[in-house]
Amino acid sequence: MGARGWALGLLLLLLCPVQVFSQSCIWFGECGIASGDKRYNCKYSGPPKPLPKDGYDLVQELCPGFFFDNVSLCCDVQQLQTLKDNLQLPLQFLSRCPSCFYNLMNLFCELTCSPHQSQFLNVTATEDYIDPDTNQTRTNVKELQYYIGQSFANAMYNACRDVEAPSSNDKALGLLCGRDADTCNATNWIEYMFNKDNGQAPFTITPIFSDLPIHGMEPMRNATKACNESVDEVTGPCSCQDCSIVCGPKPQPPPPPVPWRLLGWDAMYVIMWITYMAFLVVFFGACFAVWCYRKRYFVSEYTPIDSNMALGGDTSDKGEIACCDPLGTCFEGCLRHLFTRWGAFCVQRPGYVIFFSLVFIASCSSGLVFVRLTTNPVDLWSAPSSQARLEKEYFDTHFGPFFRTEQLIIQAPHTGKHPYSPYPSGADVPFGPPLDKEILHQVLDLQIAIENITAYYNNETVTLGDICLAPLSPYNKNCTIFSVLNYFQNSHATLDHIVGDDFFVYADYHTHFLYCVRAPASLNDTSLLHDPCLGTFGGPVFPWLVLGGYDDQNYNNATALVITFPVNNYYDDPEKLQRAQAWEKEFIHFVSNYKNPNLTISFTAERSIEDELNRESNSDVFTIVISYAVMFLYISLALGHIRGCCRFLIDSKISLGIVGILIVLSSVSCSLGIFSYIGIPLTLIVIEVIPFLVLAVGVDNIFILVQTYQRDERLQGETLDQQLGRVLGEVAPSMFLSSFCETTAFFLGALSAMPAVHTFSLFAGLAVFIDFLLQMTCFVSLLGMDIRRQEKNRLDILCCVQGANDGRSVQASESCLFHFFKNSYSPLLLKDWMRPLVVAIFVGLLSFSVAVLNKVEIGLDQSLSMPDDSYVIDYFRSLGQYLHAGPPVYFVVEEGHDYTSRPGQNMVCGGMGCDNDSLVQQIFNAAQLDNYTRIGFAPSSWIDDYFDWVKPQSSCCRLYNATAQFCNASVIDPTCVRCRALTPEGKQRPQGGDFMRFLPMFLSDNPNPKCGKGGHAAYGSAVNLLGNATGVGATYFMTYHTVLQTSTDYIDALRKARLVADNITRTMSAKGSNYRVFPYSVFYVFYEQYLTIIEDTVFNLGVSLGSIFLVTMVVLGCELWSAVIMCATIAMILVNMFGVMWLWGISLNAVSLVNLVMSCGISVEFCSHITRAFTVSCRKSRVDRAQEALAHMGSSIFSGITLTKFGGIAVLAFAKSQIFQIFYFRMYLAMVLLGATHGLIFLPVLLSYIGPSVNKAKIHSTRERYRGTERDRLLNF
Repeated sequence: MGARGWALGLLLLLLCPVQVFSQSCIWFGECGIASGDKRYNCKYSGPPKPLPKDGYDLVQELCPGFFFDNVSLCCDVQQLQTLKDNLQLPLQFLSRCPSCFYNLMNLFCELTCSPHQSQFLNVTATEDYIDPDTNQTRTNVKELQYYIGQSFANAMYNACRDVEAPSSNDKALGLLCGRDADTCNATNWIEYMFNKDNGQAPFTITPIFSDLPIHGMEPMRNATKACNESVDEVTGPCSCQDCSIVCGPKPQPPPPPVPWRLLGWDAMYVIMWITYMAFLVVFFGACFAVWCYRKRYFVSEYTPIDSNMALGGDTSDKGEIACCDPLGTCFEGCLRHLFTRWGAFCVQRPGYVIFFSLVFIASCSSGLVFVRLTTNPVDLWSAPSSQARLEKEYFDTHFGPFFRTEQLIIQAPHTGKHPYSPYPSGADVPFGPPLDKEILHQVLDLQIAIENITAYYNNETVTLGDICLAPLSPYNKNCTIFSVLNYFQNSHATLDHIVGDDFFVYADYHTHFLYCVRAPASLNDTSLLHDPCLGTFGGPVFPWLVLGGYDDQNYNNATALVITFPVNNYYDDPEKLQRAQAWEKEFIHFVSNYKNPNLTISFTAERSIEDELNRESNSDVFTIVISYAVMFLYISLALGHIRGCCRFLIDSKISLGIVGILIVLSSVSCSLGIFSYIGIPLTLIVIEVIPFLVLAVGVDNIFILVQTYQRDERLQGETLDQQLGRVLGEVAPSMFLSSFCETTAFFLGALSAMPAVHTFSLFAGLAVFIDFLLQMTCFVSLLGMDIRRQEKNRLDILCCVQGANDGRSVQASESCLFHFFKNSYSPLLLKDWMRPLVVAIFVGLLSFSVAVLNKVEIGLDQSLSMPDDSYVIDYFRSLGQYLHAGPPVYFVVEEGHDYTSRPGQNMVCGGMGCDNDSLVQQIFNAAQLDNYTRIGFAPSSWIDDYFDWVKPQSSCCRLYNATAQFCNASVIDPTCVRCRALTPEGKQRPQGGDFMRFLPMFLSDNPNPKCGKGGHAAYGSAVNLLGNATGVGATYFMTYHTVLQTSTDYIDALRKARLVADNITRTMSAKGSNYRVFPYSVFYVFYEQYLTIIEDTVFNLGVSLGSIFLVTMVVLGCELWSAVIMCATIAMILVNMFGVMWLWGISLNAVSLVNLVMSCGISVEFCSHITRAFTVSCRKSRVDRAQEALAHMGSSIFSGITLTKFGGIAVLAFAKSQIFQIFYFRMYLAMVLLGATHGLIFLPVLLSYIGPSVNKAKIHSTRERYRGTERDRLLNF
């Protein structure tokens, strides 16, 4: 052999050291048939025989430790070939960890071929066999004992226990041990491999474990390799993913944030309580000090705290005018003069004004013919430029849109658990109610019936087969159905398959089920049944996807079955999409009417939520119509000031109220039309919310204008147009202030990136602006016409009919409500003892709201969007109760990464030689912290399975020798050869051209019993091949989230997935790959908004308040302090809205944010009129000015916006929709009540304390304007 041969022999002896014993065999060659194509070995007691040279390749491949000297072994070439065939399944799953596979091969090589067999193998049963070719009698070895060192067994198990099976998201031992990986150990793993009942072993081999000689036998205890050791110089240690000791300590999640507490209580509660108490002490102390001071120096305890004098001979009137006072007076005068002249013009020429108003309305509203309604949830909740939206489009473009889902959750409430007794021994295994065979047959009947559902679209039939996801099409057109029945190939016959005799059942559906939940990708359950577990569609059916209600991983305890039908999605093909929707409609109809007393079914289809939302909207149309009808009726009746029964139809203003409402609705129509011209689509929120908002603003202005005129007395010699012009000049600046504040606030709110808020703000801002224009034009003209009708005693509505002339003319009159506010409410509210109480109460409410501000929940519970009687609510309930896996999540590597180079491969793969911080390894680490990361399982890795598939030791990758075309492992053809040579170089990962040459073959290979690693079903859509398969584009690595039940779970899952992906991107970037990794799941586009909802809320409300402040300051004539007070009051309303949201269980989301933005606008209506009335008042003290402002504006605000909205809101309480009850009834009621209480109670009191000083320039201007007229006396109200 020479020096080189001796050196090689010495090296091999060092690699596989064995004790030197006399060489003797116990078998040689193969004899009779054991079962199927499996044969017994022939008994042989003699020395090992030299192996023929045609077996050298096999022994080098399988047992290189025996390749020395003349290669004398206890096996022939056929036994080596049988060994290779039998080791294909372990090879595919364990070879990713060379140390593990090395030890396993050692175990089987010693068993099959060792020249020292007699030392550790003991034949215990034989039978004679007559060779049909030679007619010689030979002896079959039927049973034997295999003495194995316990330390060897333990070391082999320890090297293999962490090895992953990437395509099944499970441990490889879960597929090879006959039980769950968690319950597998060294002894029961080896016992299972040697048990003939597993379907692989031809005869029973009884392992006996001992490290010491026993029964005269010397146990086989060859040296082993730990998983962190290299087998040779070519291969490295196992990867971190397959060998935990390589990784070091298991990663630990960061500790949860410690709740902020003081004195054992929530810190915010304590801080706000202390702050509130301190405020009360300081405030009441100041009040008492002022009272004592006033008692001492002014004698009367009723003297107001603020006794600044505004008119008369007071010194305050004679003081110097502030620098900004003339500017404010000038601006005020300009506005008054402008609106006075404009009002007179509108009354003088009503025909022109109304005509051009109608033309404007018609022109704008005609844009509604171009209206587009956005119903796609993605467009409603996700901005086109948002990260989640861009990532969704990238995923859809490269991998196709995420499939549509039709799902059933089935229970068997009237069936009990039953035990299963395994043969021949073992503890009873309990099986849950839905796993009863009769129940499974009934569920299979239901599943088949659903598969046979036929729908019709455009006179064409649509079946599930036309639209379903079939990953192996056209070779295999079976639909993907995630169902436990797919373990039984969706066949009644397979479900009934039993192997047994008259006395015992050796294997039945229980046996098959227990195996398949551990090895869902198996093509042979290794029991006596030998049935496949792989789904008929070519992919594995993971138990956590099809079973529910079990504990830990005891799938047999399941209390529910989950059946999922994935259907292809067609975002870019409306015709195909409507075909799918037509089938879904029939699916919903069929399941809704399906009756089976033994089954309880919860279900949903992809279109279910949209269908139920539409049904909900239609069911609540009547409620909404009644709501608006109540408001319309109130407005029509409340505008008139009836002075007697005989003058009811003369003094009423029903027609004016109806016209005012039509103007409000016309402004909404104009807004919708103008934006439809531009091409901006509508949303349901716009349709539902904006009429309510504009009606609130418009009605308030109508009441203020009409009631101010009704209280006004026509001056001597003044005509109607002059009077109405003067009245408009007084109130229009206040209306302009509120409308312009709201318009500016809404338009600036359109800067929001949230589509719902952006669209609402645009439409709302324009609608409020148009409403103000129409009220200042059309409504003023119509008011003038109605007054002329009333002065001529013509009937309302029937304006051509002359009423009875009772001799009474139209005179100024004050309503009962005005008298109440003027004579009772205002004086009571502003009494010295009442004002501190008001301040204390409102500051207390504010303190409480601030304390709970951070406790308002974020998100939107899906069930809230459904009607109370919806079948989808029952599905949501079952989803949270039974499901054990969340939505799939894909970690996408953007196009450009280099997979053909070793460094590029190491950055992403998870097997041997891969980086410890590779993409797959980081996701694997995240899955170990599932409670923190919400990633539930290790990822399926196409690149790792590809490397296993292409190994020359595997039978997966073969080529026809003549054509170099792919040869599937199931093809028996001697011209098929390995893709890569069995050399040290061939055993390495493919790189460069080799990588791209074989990758398309892997992605087109269907799994089969000879090769379970074919990537067609599992990875056919996971890899983009570029340029005629010359390069790899975008790819993904899929896993699943943990069970997600609440909005908080979904938001946290998105946040953590991005955290993991960002860390992977940074790691890869540091190694030279500048391509991003991002996570994608179907729900991300809906929940991304909640990652920034707090910032968006602060931004939108802050921008709204800022714009209100600026507009108020300018319109009031540089009244800085007035703007501060008004904005502070509105801010208090908004903060209190959050307090109400917390108390009433209203979460913060896009809908509630729209309502908050709207409440900001409506709050302006409650506060701006009072504030302006205070600033223009010429009373002597702040208390008097606040009393005057409240008396003159309070009644209009109360009768206008408050009572109008309250009546309409009360009706919404009867809506069937939960979302209407919560986000409309509750929030609308809160914003009206808070707005009214702050505007009519708190704001006047606040102004009476710290309101701005009187504008002296305005005093002089007012005195000059009314000197010598009858209005002069009104100044001393």
